[in-house]
Amino acid sequence: MDQQLSAFSAPGRFYRGNLHTHSTNSDGVYNTEETCARYAREGYDFICLSDHYVGLYGYPISDTRAYRTAGFTTILGAELHTGRIGNGEIWHILAVGLPLDFQPPHAPNFDGAQSGETMPDLARRSAAAGAFVAIAHPQWYNLTLEDARTIDAAHAVEIYNHGCEVECDRGDGTAIWDLLLADGRRLSGCATDDAHFRGPDAFGGWVMVKAESRDPDALLTALKIGNYYSSEGPRLHDVRIQDKKVHINCSPANRIMVLGAGAASKQAFGTDITEASFPLARFKPGGWLRVVVADRFGRRAWSNPSWLG
Repeated sequence: MDQQLSAFSAPGRFYRGNLHTHSTNSDGVYNTEETCARYAREGYDFICLSDHYVGLYGYPISDTRAYRTAGFTTILGAELHTGRIGNGEIWHILAVGLPLDFQPPHAPNFDGAQSGETMPDLARRSAAAGAFVAIAHPQWYNLTLEDARTIDAAHAVEIYNHGCEVECDRGDGTAIWDLLLADGRRLSGCATDDAHFRGPDAFGGWVMVKAESRDPDALLTALKIGNYYSSEGPRLHDVRIQDKKVHINCSPANRIMVLGAGAASKQAFGTDITEASFPLARFKPGGWLRVVVADRFGRRAWSNPSWLG
């Protein structure tokens, strides 16, 4: 079984983007124009302004089309809320690629009110409308596996949320991701900022999307397919399975790790290492593996899963 992870075999180039950010259309500090400008100045290729889609703010899908340029684009979207998770907190789901005329749910505020349409229903409707749907910041509000399993229309799990990491040390989402992968759910994992600009919550986690152009539809299609990796800084150049081994090439790192179901893992340590290969024997046929690299500052990059057989 020889295969190259699709993010590296697909045609095109990598585009850096942030999928989760807020403006003054909900609870962010800066208006839409300034928020987009800050990401453009930081060298991003695209962002999604994902303002809170509740009645308190007029159910905003922030229209950022006016801020698209030859070197920077935007995808429309929102952070969806309706109903409550098991511990009583209101649901948070990221929907990247919503149409401007998307019909709001009954979510007047952050009180969890709903009328008929549950969050699993709303996530399905969002995906049907063309959105890339991600289970947002699961650790931040103690989302359980039981809760997460109900979102059957998700494309991804938010595996790193920089704002949550900065504010309360709850930025990780990989535990829920791995458990859903163990269920057989073919989910990708995205890193985001969730920036509000009330503190140092921006420019800390992003996706590198492989597409043939910066066109919003091309980026959205690539996200849904999983043609991307996520990062806090390091770059992944290639992940492939060949000759019963997994081979990784990356920017200089101090750790290169491969993880699979249960306790399965292999790792290489060094100073500024850029490649590693590991035998597949530790990883079960029919299962999955994913790659993590960490640089000398502890910043990580995550591949999406590769399915074995």
